[in-house]
Amino acid sequence: VVGPGREDVAAEARRLAPEAEVFVQADRRGTAHAVLQARAALARGADDVLVIFGDTPLVGPQTLARLRGALAEGAAIAVLGFRPADPTGYGRLITDAEGLVAIREEKDASRAERAIAFCNGGLMALAGAPALEILDRIGDRNANKEFYLTDAVAIARAMGLKAVALETTEDEVRGINTQAQLAEAEAAMQRRLRAAALEAGVTMVAPETVFLAADTRLAPDVTIEPYVVFGPGVTVEAGAVIHAFSHLEGAHVGAGASVGPYARLRPGTRLGPKTRIGNFVEVKAAEIEAGAKANHLSYIGDARVGAGANVGAGTITCNYDGTAKHRTDIGAGAFIGSNSALVAPVAIGDNAYVGSGSVITDDVPSGALALGRGRQVVKEGWARKGEAGKKG
Repeated sequence: VVGPGREDVAAEARRLAPEAEVFVQADRRGTAHAVLQARAALARGADDVLVIFGDTPLVGPQTLARLRGALAEGAAIAVLGFRPADPTGYGRLITDAEGLVAIREEKDASRAERAIAFCNGGLMALAGAPALEILDRIGDRNANKEFYLTDAVAIARAMGLKAVALETTEDEVRGINTQAQLAEAEAAMQRRLRAAALEAGVTMVAPETVFLAADTRLAPDVTIEPYVVFGPGVTVEAGAVIHAFSHLEGAHVGAGASVGPYARLRPGTRLGPKTRIGNFVEVKAAEIEAGAKANHLSYIGDARVGAGANVGAGTITCNYDGTAKHRTDIGAGAFIGSNSALVAPVAIGDNAYVGSGSVITDDVPSGALALGRGRQVVKEGWARKGEAGKKG
């Protein structure tokens, strides 16, 4: 359920879940009113109805399973609660021996109820069979003339149905309404991701400086030095080392590989086992095969570097001609001298050599030496003549 004019949110929901139905709440009349915009889907029936919020992104699948488990045990409603450090502003969960009695907004709570530390996290699960009847009974008899989902608890109890409250951490139900809250949620997510990686056997020299994506895949025995950033779509295999100040996105790093320091791996990068990508090397849409290395100051884009090949400092693959991208193929065991420019499309054969400072525009056969640079000219005594001219 989205608000009017939020086609961007609807599109993102469909991207993540192509089968998702999207409903629009044209008039903002409360949370229960929002849920009822999906009446057509609710009327078709469901085992359970989970009401979760797009601005509460840290709720895990295990927690949703716990909510459903409470319904399976006989509850008609299960509410997710937490105990914040400061409960000011939150609705309180009122319980008794039989379960959850009501959700009381702070402005409506008595002094005794405001002393309750157990607060409403907002998420709710309803058993499918009575869900629509419960929602339809929610009225708008309040100062704002809105339909509040929180009223569902008291209504269910009045219908003789059971309601329960489950407890989770404050981080899991952390909502986002401001940029400051977004930063807090990101920090909480990073703590969670780092803890999971460390528990799985990843070594982080300074965990608080490493930033992970939700889909980062790190094998046991991976070592990550300080100030490394993982964007989406990164997999790192066992024994690899990611050195300090490196940035990786959309990349696969093979077992035992070494990346950085100060390296950048862009989408489409695949590093084979025991490869080395050194300081100030950028790789994009390229396969670096087993044992190959580019240790310093290079750009390798739209390319293949064969097993055991060496790419010298300052080498670039000139992959873009102003209109289209072209590929460079460097064979196994090839040696590319420092400060060379490989103008794609071009192929360097297995075990071929490219002399330092060359601009290579034609294919180089296997085992050949290619030189593409101006011939050096030496003028003996030229410096002394220049000095004499200055004195005159």
